[in-house]
Amino acid sequence: MVQEIYIIDDDDSSIWIFRELFKDDPEYKFISVKTEQIDIALKNIPFLIVINEDAIDRNVIDLCKKIRKDEDNTITPVIVVSSKSSKNHRVKILQESVEYFIKKPVDEEYLYYTVKNLNRLMASNRRVSPLTGLPGNVQIHAELKKRLLRQEPFSVLYLDLDNFKAYNDVYGFLKGDEIIEFTAETISKYVNNEKYENTFVGHIGGDDFVAIIPGTECEKLCQDMISYFDKNVKSFFTEEDQKKGYIEVENRKGIIEQFPLTSLSIGVVVADVQRFHNILEIGEVGAQVKHSAKSIMGSSYSIDKRKH
Repeated sequence: MVQEIYIIDDDDSSIWIFRELFKDDPEYKFISVKTEQIDIALKNIPFLIVINEDAIDRNVIDLCKKIRKDEDNTITPVIVVSSKSSKNHRVKILQESVEYFIKKPVDEEYLYYTVKNLNRLMASNRRVSPLTGLPGNVQIHAELKKRLLRQEPFSVLYLDLDNFKAYNDVYGFLKGDEIIEFTAETISKYVNNEKYENTFVGHIGGDDFVAIIPGTECEKLCQDMISYFDKNVKSFFTEEDQKKGYIEVENRKGIIEQFPLTSLSIGVVVADVQRFHNILEIGEVGAQVKHSAKSIMGSSYSIDKRKH
């Protein structure tokens, strides 16, 4: 994937330096942007923005504020390169959530690896769900492997929503995202509390989540989580749908179908010491026990405690 990097200066003095510096790195594309073009440029959401303060006609602090206030570029990394080296000036720039301030004269090798390492960091951050902020599959797998290596008992909770597609069809994806965020907050609220230490909550994707807790006792946790979810998820439905207890969706054949309000299913795998040899075995049992939970109407949980 080609990463577009915008070089903001008004005299094109920097673009050739970057292109020469990264001539052997085809994954980077450098684009020169004048300050008057910044509004148009930000719409393209670049991978990285580099500002040559010495070559722009406007106040760099105001420019950084503008970038950070842009809804689509709140997390776009920004590097400011400048000959103004006073501490007060550097701090003011960093206060605008700018990642790096590089003082001139620029050490090209330092600049090169700064950009490369930002790319590595951004790649790592992509493994985290942008919606919930929870770690994704890479970290989930690593966490399960770590638990197996420790040879300590733990429980894995596989959680997902029932009738979520129907909710999206009626209320739209933006409201659906709100329920996903609420679900993530609910899981974190009950898993990451003072009762448990060394816990983990991950977001597989969509409406699928994983939670890991030490030990093998988690029935009360499931009950409390479901009780809280069922009580508060109603706020995401209209009063009319709440009273009915279901939503109506027209299927592809034009027939109106009724679906219960969104509920939470939890399938729990109890990983006693030496029960599992690898994470694939845990995943297989997890799929089975979650299917068992989802076969029950409404929010429910199912726990697999088999020894072998």
